[in-house]
Amino acid sequence: MMLFQLIVGSAVSAINIVLHSLFTVAVIGLLRNVTFSATGRSGLQLSGVMVATALILMLAHTLEIVVWSLAYFVCSAAPAGSDLLYFAFVNYTTLGYGDVVPVKKWQLIGPMAAMNGILMFGWSTAVLFEVLQKTIERQARSS
Repeated sequence: MMLFQLIVGSAVSAINIVLHSLFTVAVIGLLRNVTFSATGRSGLQLSGVMVATALILMLAHTLEIVVWSLAYFVCSAAPAGSDLLYFAFVNYTTLGYGDVVPVKKWQLIGPMAAMNGILMFGWSTAVLFEVLQKTIERQARSS
């Protein structure tokens, strides 16, 4: 049964990796089309780009959490009556309140979600940093 949990967790993680890559490509594509004016508002422009990037990535994370909650539903991984979206958020963000725990036969699914969440948050951090760096470079060239 442990192998099956790992397979299911890996499959859900793979779906989320695909989702995150699509959002990453969308963010990069969207920001390539942003033009900068040399009107002295570079701080506002940079802030706008960063806020947009962060919001888009937060949307990606939220959708990935929904994917985990759907997996919990399909597998009956949480006790009956549990709020699956809350359970998914707590696992994905590694918050781990412990007030909802997976049923015994799905005990690896929470750590799998946490591992996926850590990876996706690290990825988002790298994207935010790259967008910041590229935006500053583009602003410098357009000034």
